[in-house]
Amino acid sequence: MKTSSRNIVFLCTILMIGAFFFPFWKIILEAPQYPEGLEMKIWLYKITGDVDKINGLNHYIGMKLIHEDEFPEFKIMPWALGFLITFGLLSALLRKRALLWAWVSALVAAGGIAFVDFYQWLYDYGHNLNPHAAIKVPGMSYQPPMLGYKQLLNFLAGSFPDIGGYFVIIAAGGILTIAVYEQFYRKNK
Repeated sequence: MKTSSRNIVFLCTILMIGAFFFPFWKIILEAPQYPEGLEMKIWLYKITGDVDKINGLNHYIGMKLIHEDEFPEFKIMPWALGFLITFGLLSALLRKRALLWAWVSALVAAGGIAFVDFYQWLYDYGHNLNPHAAIKVPGMSYQPPMLGYKQLLNFLAGSFPDIGGYFVIIAAGGILTIAVYEQFYRKNK
């Protein structure tokens, strides 16, 4: 691996550390009765924001309460990201293309697992409703979108990466770009 490529891999790896200090994802709710909106921030290890207000509203439509201790992911994700960061630093130090591609594969696999898990979480909360809820709309489910906006009754629900998520996305894009560049750079030399 070229020195410039190694430096970029190192910087991208360091950028991923930001996910420990900033929220990873956010879910926002907008409605006429909440002109300032409601927001839930999902970190690697906790949930913050208007969780109590959202739980209060969700109760009326039969959704389960959102509690951090319900999610074993909060115990796993910091360790998983720590492993990926360590793997990235090792890739930069050893400068082996095969190790870089192994790391890219691990990043892609971890991202895929995270998105499937997040989808299942959203599906469970939006579909497994209490049949004795105060508000029932036949055939209606309340699954928030995974990415983007979705109208749910009078609420517009949005789901997007937050600062920590953008750090990881930008870093992963940079790492993939360097891996592809190194593959073609080496072939042409």
